Amino acid sequence: MSPTPCPAPGFLPSVRAMTTNTARAVHQIARPDGFPAASDFAYVASPVPEPRPGTALVENLLLSVDPYHRGLMDGGEGGFELNTPLEGRSVGRVIASRDPGLREGDLVFHREGWRTHALVTLGVDGARTLRGHAGVPLEAYLSILGGTGLTAYAALTRTAALREGEDLFVSAAAGGVGTATGHIARLLGARRIIGSAGSAAKVRHLTDALGFDAAFDYHDGPVGEQLAKAAPDGIDVYVDNVGGEHLEGAIGALREFGRIAWVGAVSTYNGDRSPAAPRNLFEVVHKSLRLEGVLVRHHTNLQEELEDFLVPHLRTGRIGTDTTVVQGFEHTVDAFLGMLRGENTGKMLVRIDS
Repeated sequence: MSPTPCPAPGFLPSVRAMTTNTARAVHQIARPDGFPAASDFAYVASPVPEPRPGTALVENLLLSVDPYHRGLMDGGEGGFELNTPLEGRSVGRVIASRDPGLREGDLVFHREGWRTHALVTLGVDGARTLRGHAGVPLEAYLSILGGTGLTAYAALTRTAALREGEDLFVSAAAGGVGTATGHIARLLGARRIIGSAGSAAKVRHLTDALGFDAAFDYHDGPVGEQLAKAAPDGIDVYVDNVGGEHLEGAIGALREFGRIAWVGAVSTYNGDRSPAAPRNLFEVVHKSLRLEGVLVRHHTNLQEELEDFLVPHLRTGRIGTDTTVVQGFEHTVDAFLGMLRGENTGKMLVRIDS
């Protein structure tokens, strides 16, 4: 039986008619021209695969859609191939195993997402069993305890080396990495935490629900001017998820010997990949600033440290998972496009219907 492509807009009825003998996956079928469209993707049905020796069959429960997916969709070295299942972080349960390290019923984190079923091998491409902390919801393993939280933790503790009593600015602060950065920075003893977001509602969420000391909507005026008002005495650390004008504004606000942990540049993901450098870039030299990129794959050794640090606070409710969960595999593409538009608060996830 060959895979059967189903155009994204008309997929909903056919999905609900499928049985557990059918696997479903999202394929990219065209390269986006600027902002992606639903027509760049197709939902594809095929038989559920049988585990091969050394593999286990996982039924996915939760999928992650992330900003980095957009860059991979343009192809090139390391990019996504067309007409194949897209990859992504996922949490699922083992339903059949020929991998001696995995048993039926194990909860597994892996990167074979954007599909309902996957074949994984323990230790390959980041596949690992979850520690299963009591009192911690499943969503945490794809948000604050997943790659999102690990990115924020590495950015703050390794790249920027945030110290107690220092002041922090984080862009895209209402997103997945941004909310995790705010939580972790507070636990590390940051003095003031300032965030930017894309709407008045998100700004209120940052200050009223997440405990940011100040926040602003970047649509309301030049970022540098708004940041100067929010942090008149300057900042010590900037965690950058946006790039562009945000990076320029942060360079202007950073004190001498400040640090920039550059996680992403979402402002450029759907357009020019090589924007002009910040006009004040030489301030990096003048102020003896440090700017360093953050790739989570270089920090996977911190996973257990991250969980030991955060799990007690998740159990007490001092911090939350900060997720927006879209119900139904058939809405995976919608969730991804919504995330790129900034429709989520916290990490955007897709829960697969049981």
